[in-house]
Amino acid sequence: MAVTDDSTRTPRAGARGIAQRHSLACYLLVAFGFSWLIEVPVALSAQGFIAPFPAPVVAISIIAATFGPLLGAFVVTALIEGTSGVAGLLRRFVRWRVGVLWYAFVLLGIPLIVLLGAVLVPGALSWFDPAAFVALAAYPMAFVLTFFLGGPLGEEPGWRGFALPRLQQRHGPLWGSLILGAVWAAWHLPLFWSGVWTPPTVANIVMFGAMIIALTVIMTWVFNHVGGSLLIMILMHASFNTFANRVAAPLFPAPIFNEYGLLPVLIGFGLTAIVLVAVTRGQLGAGARHSPT
Repeated sequence: MAVTDDSTRTPRAGARGIAQRHSLACYLLVAFGFSWLIEVPVALSAQGFIAPFPAPVVAISIIAATFGPLLGAFVVTALIEGTSGVAGLLRRFVRWRVGVLWYAFVLLGIPLIVLLGAVLVPGALSWFDPAAFVALAAYPMAFVLTFFLGGPLGEEPGWRGFALPRLQQRHGPLWGSLILGAVWAAWHLPLFWSGVWTPPTVANIVMFGAMIIALTVIMTWVFNHVGGSLLIMILMHASFNTFANRVAAPLFPAPIFNEYGLLPVLIGFGLTAIVLVAVTRGQLGAGARHSPT
């Protein structure tokens, strides 16, 4: 996915000049600043440092915080590229002609990878609970809610829409993905102390970081084959979030997952990322010709 090289533009003064020269830093400042300004007070409240927030306030705050990356993408794009850049970003939300196989991968392949990771955990199969398949009845509604309010819509315009093209251009697809994965994982940190996520143990934080980096590698591979379609990226993000939380977790209520709940997705995405890096020799589809058929 090509992106305008900000360094080739004529330097400007003021905020536009700063954004032009330091587009990624400005994007991260807005994305982290907006999200953490909301999430840090929630975390402080959950940890007892300030007065407790009512549950509805916590829920609304967490949802609102997910839109920091989207805000960063549009603000910085508007500064450095104007209305034409914003229009280009918006068009990628509706870039749907990417080939049916990519829809199959993000909607069916991602859940299968999550299941593979769970199956490979020693002893997990003995805890398999087929009765949990009833959760599939509510899956479509859960998917829609996750798509709009669970993070994908608020995050992907920033991480994949703005940051990834620039990181790939500067550092290549593999290193760009590793950098983006680490930054994406760090952006989530306040949530560990918010009371709505898995406990903030060292193991959970490390596993989450490794899992997000592996997922980023996979998403870069898809991104490069679908012409930078944000629709596909949002669908992929929603597919992972919804299936892992709503289906995979109830299917395998193994005791090991009480302490290491991220283990299945870490194994599934980790193995997939390693295979993709090896098969593509680290290129992850960079330069792939986008076919809409």
